[in-house]
Amino acid sequence: MRPARLGRAAATTLAAALPLAFLAIFFALPVGGMLVRGLLPDGHLDLSGFGEVLGRARTQRIVGFTLGMAGIATVVTVLVGVPVAHALYRLALPGRRILRALVVMPFVLPTVVVGVMFRSLLAPGGLLGGLGLDGSWQAILAAYVFFNLAVVVRTVGGAWEGLDRRMEEAAAALGAGPWTVFRTVTLPALLPAIVSAASVVFLFCATAFGVVLVLGGLDYGTVETEIYVLTTSMLDLRGAAVLSVLQFAAVAAMLVVADRTRVRRGAGMPGGSRAARGAVAPGRITAYATGSLLVTAVAVVFVGLPVFALVGRSFTRSGEWTWENYRALGALDGHHTVAVTVWEAVITSWRIAVDAALVAVVLGLLVAVLVTRPAHTPGQARRRRLLDALVMVPLGVSAVTVGFGFLVTLDRPPLDLRSSPVLVPLAQAMVALPLVVRTLTPVLGAVDDRQRQAAATLGATPVRVWLTVDLPVVWRPLLAAVGLALAVSLGEFGATSFLVRPDQPTLPVVVYRLLGRPGADTFGMALAAAVVLSLMTVVVMGLVERLRVSSVGAF
Repeated sequence: MRPARLGRAAATTLAAALPLAFLAIFFALPVGGMLVRGLLPDGHLDLSGFGEVLGRARTQRIVGFTLGMAGIATVVTVLVGVPVAHALYRLALPGRRILRALVVMPFVLPTVVVGVMFRSLLAPGGLLGGLGLDGSWQAILAAYVFFNLAVVVRTVGGAWEGLDRRMEEAAAALGAGPWTVFRTVTLPALLPAIVSAASVVFLFCATAFGVVLVLGGLDYGTVETEIYVLTTSMLDLRGAAVLSVLQFAAVAAMLVVADRTRVRRGAGMPGGSRAARGAVAPGRITAYATGSLLVTAVAVVFVGLPVFALVGRSFTRSGEWTWENYRALGALDGHHTVAVTVWEAVITSWRIAVDAALVAVVLGLLVAVLVTRPAHTPGQARRRRLLDALVMVPLGVSAVTVGFGFLVTLDRPPLDLRSSPVLVPLAQAMVALPLVVRTLTPVLGAVDDRQRQAAATLGATPVRVWLTVDLPVVWRPLLAAVGLALAVSLGEFGATSFLVRPDQPTLPVVVYRLLGRPGADTFGMALAAAVVLSLMTVVVMGLVERLRVSSVGAF
């Protein structure tokens, strides 16, 4: 047994070494290099930059705007998302799977596309152009809610769907009204999921990049966009480093909250039998469900309007309906904004996304397997929790910081990768890796380890055990993880904007460059390209949704 144990220990060590080495080289090194250049400019620690940067009126305004907008957006998203989660996951509505897909769709859209959608909706000539909200903070707030609504709906809806109705029915039988039942029985059981979803929404709002870059213009900026401006326009590495440290600290706190509340989901109410869980039949819908249905109807309209506006305006030019915007995608724009056609950028995006998804899924599967194996000692448990936490850390760091860190650190042998075609896929894999782990971990964690032990007792090798016990359970979530990684990589913009070669831009970069060029022709091309990018990500996530993997989109 001793050689077998040594072999398993060696295999475990190797499996952990691969993702740790990836994180060390392609995350810790770039981010650390960026911080060193900002905080140790002459080789000695200099923290005076914190006082200098934080003392700037511009920084204070940007930090206040970032926190304020993230807070308001989180509250609004939760207030809207909880009733929608009730309607789509607790009520047996006809066509609810279609409605779920519609509500979840914004989350898989690239942030650049979300910004373009609201520009097309609120700009002069748009459906709501008369409101005068183009370039306003209200437009940014609406885009935040639009993008993050799916997080609350999926997270809270999944928890709601799994609750045992018998405790609610018992409270109702004792004379409690619908609101009392919800306040005293249902809400305490859902609170961990609500807090977890809220913390993730705050995280995504605080680190929003593409949305603010497109909608904010010169009037509004967040910490994320300020890091971009400081590194690209002002070459102020110290200021960018200070803001990166502050952002990392705030986001890390949100990740801790999300992680601690995630493990408490469902603790307030037993799961019960399948018959006691799931959706309520139409005939049993209580009166308070009317409010949920009304909020859901408003949410569906809210989600549909920007999509309709983008698609509609992509077929117009100079006020007339035409296919010209789409025909132009096969040619270079007249201003030479980009060096390739949009269709060439589509091919480049897919090639890079496939490479990134492959790396993210392989590493994510290794991490998920390691962190879900039962720990036999307290030391093992701590190491596995640490590995899980380390993989989540990239969520708390600006993609802009990561991208720029790649440029300033991976610039000398043996890691001189500035001109290498692998740089962009690796950066996108880093962004997708935490989401892949979160997709696979709940599924593998639900596998009864006694099945593995029984197979091993019968003489099966570790590989055979995994193939016969784990693979039949995980293959659908694994395909879903591949799709999620593809969708994330196709729409990644923050890091890619730094790293992509001018002659090989990805589609999000092309959309942003076209959008920044004046002229109706280029604006029309940007809208059409945004539609193409949206279709790519929506189709991929539509296939993922058909796999019916509840852990996708849940944090």
